[in-house]
Amino acid sequence: MLETGTQTPSSYAATNIQVLDGIEHVRLRPAMYIGDVHSRGLHHLVYEIVDNSIDETLGGYNDYIFVALNPDGSVTVIDRGRGIPVDMHPEKKKSALELVMTLIGAGGKFDKGAYKVSGGLHGVGASVVNALSEWCEVEVYRDGRAYFQRYERGVPQGDVRDIGPSDQRGTKTTFKPDHLIFKATEFRKDIIIDRMRELAFLNKTLSITVQDSEGNEEIFHYEGGLKEFVQFTDQSRIKLLKEPVYIYGERESTIVELALQYNDSYQENVFSYVNNINTHEGGTHVTGFRKALTRTLNAYAQKNDLLKNLKITLTGDDFKEGLTAVISVKVAEPQFEGQTKTKLGNSETQSIVESIVNEQLAEFIESNPNVLKLIIEKVKGAAMSREAARKAKELTRRKSVLESSGLPGKLADCSINDPEHCELYIVEGDSAGGSAKQGRDRSFQAILPLKGKILNVEKARLHKMLENEEIKTIILALGTSFGEEEFSPEKLRYGKIIIMTDADVDGAHIRTLLLTFFFRYMRSLIEAGKVFIAQPPLYLVKSGKDQQYAWDDDERNTIIESMKKMQKGKATVHIQRYKGLGEMNPEQLWSTTMDPAHRSLLQVSVENAMEADLVFSTLMGDKVEPRRDFIEKNARYVRRLDV
Repeated sequence: MLETGTQTPSSYAATNIQVLDGIEHVRLRPAMYIGDVHSRGLHHLVYEIVDNSIDETLGGYNDYIFVALNPDGSVTVIDRGRGIPVDMHPEKKKSALELVMTLIGAGGKFDKGAYKVSGGLHGVGASVVNALSEWCEVEVYRDGRAYFQRYERGVPQGDVRDIGPSDQRGTKTTFKPDHLIFKATEFRKDIIIDRMRELAFLNKTLSITVQDSEGNEEIFHYEGGLKEFVQFTDQSRIKLLKEPVYIYGERESTIVELALQYNDSYQENVFSYVNNINTHEGGTHVTGFRKALTRTLNAYAQKNDLLKNLKITLTGDDFKEGLTAVISVKVAEPQFEGQTKTKLGNSETQSIVESIVNEQLAEFIESNPNVLKLIIEKVKGAAMSREAARKAKELTRRKSVLESSGLPGKLADCSINDPEHCELYIVEGDSAGGSAKQGRDRSFQAILPLKGKILNVEKARLHKMLENEEIKTIILALGTSFGEEEFSPEKLRYGKIIIMTDADVDGAHIRTLLLTFFFRYMRSLIEAGKVFIAQPPLYLVKSGKDQQYAWDDDERNTIIESMKKMQKGKATVHIQRYKGLGEMNPEQLWSTTMDPAHRSLLQVSVENAMEADLVFSTLMGDKVEPRRDFIEKNARYVRRLDV
């Protein structure tokens, strides 16, 4: 049942809908609008429809969103907003609903009177989703009536129809992604939930319900807003403060909202948003926050004589260690850098954020001097670690470890030097490394065998990492250098970094340690799609001269059944279980795992930085209970485990 929202609807009619362009080329070039036609682009369709409902929430007209993953593969999104206008557009002589759903750029976001603040994909969301759907149906509830229109691959199947009286208000959109466009059309509940939870944190007046294909529902509503966001992110860490610091202010039609906490980890996690859009590249709002945080805490530390025994000067980097923060700004006319909207460029936003944070953080510190002492002790530890890391880097440079034309002695490099066509296999152990070196294509495949498990960077400061030989070897082999100021991803020597470990518990642990390192200190390589996981087979199934490889138990069983039906049930089947890469000879390793023509690689991606951070901090951090809970909750999803 749809109910009335939180404000009385303002004038919002067909005259608010401005037409910018058509969508004839959307189906031909879908990646231009949604990024790709794989999983990320598929789920982006849902976000675009939800973003329209979020815009109604930002305007104060909506407090509820319902998202259903239907059994037939379609998705339904319902809100309690004002409802898309259905009256005739004065220029186009068509219903405003039809224009919104069929013409790119037709929407209320381009009219300042309709939305003071909005997000979405440059106002083209609904029409793009419609164009890329096998079919789409929209019901609008407004002015005491219900209206309906159906579309097939973006084409209306009749005019907008009045289907009767209604006391509801809002919009209901149901669409089924077109299998002719998308490589896969199955939605993942966990991905949808991650984004809906995020939106609920960012909009504390909003309640979002997600229903899966079996009718199970999860409700997301957080009255604590960003404070609960920070607490959720830090749930597997030991917090230094009793509760997050919360800051809120409005200035020059810009709303600034912020929550921050310090914990015992050695990483920084700052999540930034503009009009609910995740600006993972930061921007002026993040710059303003960082400057205010450093200036205010430093000033009060000096004022209270908390730095008297520190022999080095604090820098902005020292205030990052153990910091978790969420900053959300609402800007009337945001200027984003690039089509992807991942970095805010409004110069005035920096000074607004900086002044609000300066004022309110100072007030908080004045009232909570003990909190300042806890933070400064953490910051001083980070500063001393930074100095130790600097000395370690200088020492290793003198020894030609990090900055040298030489490469690690254990690295078997490839012969060509075109990074885009070169691959680096990071391999577990000398035995597997030997097979990989013999079986590889030496022209473009390099092999780096690791001895044992690398350091768990989740529990170590920077200077300890630089003392770890395996980590130094990886850094040197990649060629990117290390550290926030010196890290140069453009100097990467390989187009693909492939982690290849055994299919057992130790192999999984080594893989997780490596992924933790890349996520914490070279995340841009993951975001650029450079990091992969090799998929060696688990079984070799033989019957006579017939032999086939299987990558899981189900495939093994299918092969066995197939062999018995060739041979009419008389087959003698031999099964070899590969517990380690070293059990395969070079030819087998090449044909199953390294040959680009036949291998299967998993590309590592970060769909949601907050969720990824939570997983790594849970699995690799100090707290035992969250790790146990995570393993128990996710054990049923494990497909390959050898104990």
